[in-house]
Amino acid sequence: MQILNALQPPSWSSDFNIKLLRVTNTTSCVEVESGEFWDLVVLTAVDEEQKRAYELQIRHKCDRKEIPLGIQYHVIADPPGRKIGEYPLLTGGLSQRLPNASALGKIFTALPMGEPLYQMLELKMAMYVDFPPHMKPGVLVTCADDIELYSTSESVMFRRPGFTALAHPSPVSIGTTHGVFVLEAARDSEIRDMEYRTCFQYLHKPSVQRMHKSGAVCRNADGDFVYTDSTYYVDYGTAVILLNLFRDIRPLTCEVDAYGDFLQALGPGATVEYTQNTANVTKKETSLMEIREKIFYCLRGMPLNVILLNESKFYHLGTTEEYLFHFTTDPCLRGKLGLLPAAFSVCPLQVSEEMAAPHCVMHSVLHHSASVSEGSVVEYSKLESAATVGTRSIVSGCWVEAGLSVPRETFMHSLSVRLGGGTGFVTVAFGVQDNLKRSVSSPADMKDLQLFGAALDHCASCWGLCAEDVRFSGDGSVCNLWDCCLFLVCEDLKCSFAKTLEMVWAVLGKGKVTLPKHTKRLSLREALQNKDLEQMLEFRKTLHEEILQAG
Repeated sequence: MQILNALQPPSWSSDFNIKLLRVTNTTSCVEVESGEFWDLVVLTAVDEEQKRAYELQIRHKCDRKEIPLGIQYHVIADPPGRKIGEYPLLTGGLSQRLPNASALGKIFTALPMGEPLYQMLELKMAMYVDFPPHMKPGVLVTCADDIELYSTSESVMFRRPGFTALAHPSPVSIGTTHGVFVLEAARDSEIRDMEYRTCFQYLHKPSVQRMHKSGAVCRNADGDFVYTDSTYYVDYGTAVILLNLFRDIRPLTCEVDAYGDFLQALGPGATVEYTQNTANVTKKETSLMEIREKIFYCLRGMPLNVILLNESKFYHLGTTEEYLFHFTTDPCLRGKLGLLPAAFSVCPLQVSEEMAAPHCVMHSVLHHSASVSEGSVVEYSKLESAATVGTRSIVSGCWVEAGLSVPRETFMHSLSVRLGGGTGFVTVAFGVQDNLKRSVSSPADMKDLQLFGAALDHCASCWGLCAEDVRFSGDGSVCNLWDCCLFLVCEDLKCSFAKTLEMVWAVLGKGKVTLPKHTKRLSLREALQNKDLEQMLEFRKTLHEEILQAG
């Protein structure tokens, strides 16, 4: 749609860089004064270990004056075994579709800009830096893996009671994976860059047919589109109502989604039927429908205000495909944010104007003879002489020995783990298009799981294992790539990477590997459960110092 590209990249980039400077200059000069910025920034973590990782990284950022001082940063861990609703300001958690963001959190995903690098936390605060002065007391809710860029001729105001959501014009196909607003009729037909409207009904990941049937589809000169969700605000009075509701239903025994479960209860068109629909639920607990009904009857009749940002663009970075596309192939986001092919790195690679998809190197040290192909991302890694990375691959947290070659469309991520009182290293590897969440009913059906385009039982045979040698995390009731225990625990980072790379090449038909049957092998889930946060951050610190010395 042309409306999404109405502003030229330089104006977006210039305006957004000003916002970034406002955030960073605040940190380096004086503490934030009351009323200038958020009083409290809350992040949700998936467990106590991730909470500790968040707190450690926030403390480091404050020490280096990379984020605003003078405000409170709180981290709340989800209860064991379930995920609480995403009501705080910034939400994180595990990322099964972008695993390199899982260990240290999606909100700390690196962005190829700034020295040192900006991460999603700084970007989020920069995006919303203008909101607090025009907002009544309340809570702003946002996710950790999306970016919203917009331009308005006046300030965005959050002053209405109830819920107020930002809405972005999007293709109808995008609406099937997001929340979609069915708007009340407008008082006038004039289209402005920003409009304050009310929502008749909120649809959660609806089908194309349902969007058309419910009246969610709008039309302009360029065709059909819908308004999709991103961030929303809850005024103080409504926040108190939600708090009282939580006190009535706690302890939570099921996953509550603050988008699907809260927003579907709002507006005059809301009906109780959605509480029985579990099509978009990750885990179907028996208590979910009962809790949903209590939420619905608590919020029923409450308004859902919508701020239409007609000159805006929504970017999602929650999958490997989206991550690669927006950081390398998509000229739109790179132009608007000023994203670089190499940011805060020792990187001798050159970018040619003929490149359709430049590489992206972040917080990494590359030998002058190393190479990274088009469309690939390397972050927090070290590449020795003649090391190569193939097209459309992701290398994260790795130490790549001299001469090693990463195949095309390969995801490789190294983690430090604590086992038996000592530190070990695990490198996981998947194809960038592999579905880590797809499950089969039992280990006997592993042939139906695909790794690098090959059946999992075939992969096992390439490593000298039979199907019975492959176990899955926990009690084996969940059989997917996320829980498949494939990856060796090694004594050092370089060895870990090399061993896993041998396994990848064996599956691709180049080379042969025989894995010892009684050697400890972990799944990605187990590696994350046993992660050594300090060791992982220490490796990043070592790279940081090496980059500064080289500069």
